[in-house]
Amino acid sequence: MNSKKTEVVVISRKQESPKCDIFINKVKLKQTEKFKYLGTIISNDGKTNREISARTAQAKINFQKMKTILTNKHISIETRKRALQCYIEPVLMYGCEAWTISKQIQNKLEATEMWFLRRMLRIPWNK
Repeated sequence: MNSKKTEVVVISRKQESPKCDIFINKVKLKQTEKFKYLGTIISNDGKTNREISARTAQAKINFQKMKTILTNKHISIETRKRALQCYIEPVLMYGCEAWTISKQIQNKLEATEMWFLRRMLRIPWNK
């Protein structure tokens, strides 16, 4: 292991994480509150709020990049839905197997899905 690239996150329910001194070859590893591993944010509180917010933001950016296809009325709804499932949903749901899901998080994910569908079908907010 490279001690310069390795960080330690102590996951705890307490407000402040306990200090933990871990050494590799007599070099103390840096302790952080969060870090990114394989594209996923891991935080010391064990919650996934930051990760889901980041995933939601990235999925919306990708939706905007594909907006001309996803909102094109000349392309069938089935094809546009398939494009949404193939190109946008994987970005949103990446790493979801390790998430801790609360009702609040579930609502946020459902709201994001509705955001995609409303824009894809060009349904205004006031309807």
